[in-house]
Amino acid sequence: MISDNIASLKRQIPSSVKVVAVSKGWPVSGILEAYNTGHRIFGENRVQELLSKKDLLPGDIEWHLIGHLQTNKVKHVVPFISMIQSVDSIRLLRAVNNAALKINRRIDCLLQFHIAEEQSKYGFTMDEVRELAGSDELARMEAVRICGVMGMATFTDDMEQVRDEFKYLNSCYRELSEKFFTDQEHFSEVSMGMSGDYTVAIEEGSTIIRIGSIIFGRRQEI
Repeated sequence: MISDNIASLKRQIPSSVKVVAVSKGWPVSGILEAYNTGHRIFGENRVQELLSKKDLLPGDIEWHLIGHLQTNKVKHVVPFISMIQSVDSIRLLRAVNNAALKINRRIDCLLQFHIAEEQSKYGFTMDEVRELAGSDELARMEAVRICGVMGMATFTDDMEQVRDEFKYLNSCYRELSEKFFTDQEHFSEVSMGMSGDYTVAIEEGSTIIRIGSIIFGRRQEI
């Protein structure tokens, strides 16, 4: 089932769009089934769950941290993480940079924007990111590489509202690209869209979609 789901999804989307298979709540056996199709990019929301799985799985998996990351847990993921999509504060970015410097790694990061109505979601405002992107402090952060933006739309059946939120995130990405990252080819990612809204996200410029239930089915307890 999982292999069929992955094949079906990839037939429906442009080849340029990356799929992060969100394996939160799914056991190692399910992740291995997806891995055996050739898929390599997986996302987890919680550090503890990620740590409990990663050593039981092949070493060439590209792990993305997509949930809220507490600064005191940064040191646990920095040695192996491929991308932290959920950098939602300057304090967290500093912590990632400092931890990566200690082990001579450079960590790919996305800046998470708050684009939804729900106040429970995390993320920067555009004004905060403008200040950060133009700062000397960011220029001095040698162990992080800002690769783009990420956002989560409002949980709603109103797809026009979702579309507007995705349009806004893409406009933030374009402004940052034009004003602050013009000579940085790695600044190329817009991560938006999940199982319920990925088609709209792709229409509005998403380059990374984060897909859980469409691939794995209903979430299980591990």
